[in-house]
Amino acid sequence: MAVNETVKYGIIGVGMMGREHLINLHHLRTQGVVVVCIADPHLPSQQLALELAQSFDWPLKVFSGHQELLDSGLCDVVVVSSPNMTHYQILMDILNHPKPHHVLVEKPLCTTVADCRKVVNAARKRPDMLVQVGLEYRYMPPVAKLIEIVKGGTLGQVKMVAIREHRFPFLVKVNNWNRFNSNTGGTLVEKCCHFFDLMRLFAGANPVCMMASGAMDVNHKDEIYDGKVPDIIDNAYVIVEFDNGARGMLDLCMFAEGSKNEQEISVVGHTGKGEAFVPESIVRFGSRMEGRDGVQTLKTENRLIKYDGLHHGSSYLEHLNFLSAIRVKGAKTPAADLNDGLISVAMGVAAQLSIEKGRFVNIEEVLDEHNC
Repeated sequence: MAVNETVKYGIIGVGMMGREHLINLHHLRTQGVVVVCIADPHLPSQQLALELAQSFDWPLKVFSGHQELLDSGLCDVVVVSSPNMTHYQILMDILNHPKPHHVLVEKPLCTTVADCRKVVNAARKRPDMLVQVGLEYRYMPPVAKLIEIVKGGTLGQVKMVAIREHRFPFLVKVNNWNRFNSNTGGTLVEKCCHFFDLMRLFAGANPVCMMASGAMDVNHKDEIYDGKVPDIIDNAYVIVEFDNGARGMLDLCMFAEGSKNEQEISVVGHTGKGEAFVPESIVRFGSRMEGRDGVQTLKTENRLIKYDGLHHGSSYLEHLNFLSAIRVKGAKTPAADLNDGLISVAMGVAAQLSIEKGRFVNIEEVLDEHNC
């Protein structure tokens, strides 16, 4: 694709995240980006997306289903931001469609390991298509800076990665789909695939086994939908052991609005330690030799970001990077590929299973159990 050629996007699922993608893509209009169509069966979401697009002077073709959008031939790239449980069928329909469409799919890739594997296998048969998974936390400026510090060897060989997310409860979504494990894959898949992805990046390794403890202790207990009470956990501790000897720990609490930072990341190597704080956008790092007095503090920013949005500019950078990969197809692979998506889901599934069974779960057990 020529550098100056217009890239036409379609968005499947224009709820909260779909509209967030629409806004981010509008901020990329000077890069030759235009959104030409959307698909969503939910009329209020359609209307909100149309109003946004009208404010951007972008005329949209509206479809109620994704198959109609694909068959229209209107777009080159598809953003899949529909509810988690719909990802598998939508992705398979895209990958099996005669017209090639590059794809950015929101996390999680799918809600089960088996479905992720089927998507990975189907994508292997479509070398004419790029597929990127929306694990955009790696682009947040303080996180990206900490990744740079770790990969540069400043901290030595990484031994421990601790990630704390203390935040507000899950937001209300269309038809309350995100209140049930059967729709989301479970909190540790839906929410925490981001953090398992980051752990792999920092550790430079793959998971071997996981142990988790968690429950639904505070949130959603008084909610009932179609006679059912939600079953999504709202807090957990997760321990991960990696194949290079590194360890990871996740501390999740979704009733912790009284927090200065939503995410706090600590990476400790054999010679130093680094930390990242979001949304303060601060990174600290120091060495064992220099001790506390030698710790440096950096305020991070990325001047490329034109829109902060819901995720501190990371969605904008994600789109910028994916657009770059599309324009130089073959010379650059998506930053977060299907294997990253698969492993991040497998880690979440293993953690959910560990809570259910009350024991360590080997990652191979999850992969084998799902015929992977």
